[in-house]
Amino acid sequence: MRKYLTWGGIMYQQHPSVALTRAFSAKPFQGASPEAADFLFVGLDANYAASIEESPFFQRVLEYLDDGVEFWCKYGVHHPFLLPEYSEDGQLYHRSFSRIGFGVEHAHQVSFIELLHAPTCGRNTLTTEDLDRRHLSRLNEAIIRGKAKHVFIPRSVAKLMRETGLFPWLPSVPTPLAGHLGLWFKADNKSVYCHYHLSVYGHLHDRKMKQLREIAALI
Repeated sequence: MRKYLTWGGIMYQQHPSVALTRAFSAKPFQGASPEAADFLFVGLDANYAASIEESPFFQRVLEYLDDGVEFWCKYGVHHPFLLPEYSEDGQLYHRSFSRIGFGVEHAHQVSFIELLHAPTCGRNTLTTEDLDRRHLSRLNEAIIRGKAKHVFIPRSVAKLMRETGLFPWLPSVPTPLAGHLGLWFKADNKSVYCHYHLSVYGHLHDRKMKQLREIAALI
């Protein structure tokens, strides 16, 4: 069942953990700050198992959310879902990301940020009413005026961004590039790319892998 947020009538499955929600309120992104990163990856929502707070592993999640750069440098992986003691859902995205080839030395250059400002559980289909305009305004500023030279936005994420009306620079379709990535936007030394969501599999897997190799060439 979808849950109401306490600050309004917006509906989606907000994660029941108060500690997790508090961590996201303090830093609604992962890794480096979106304004300071060279590589910015934009997603829909950060989804966790509803019972994750009951696991001893939960402290690693909070540690990561508190300082993703320090976490990467300390544990040698960019996300706690890649630690050997974790065996639940959510690994596909992060295993795919790890194939790009970012290392510990790049920890301060990479940021992940979602359109939704709060953690979720279960399956969610977000609408514009679920989103916080202040969070989206920060995202827009980070993309357009932040340090990032390379921004990555899947089609499904871009569709919802367009529906908010807050990203007027985002076209309805990306411009094809010579390889397997698309281009949403380019200005000066900044490029905003269209790519497959890193969790896709099946018949899309091969093209996703080609896109990952093209992203690797940008490092």
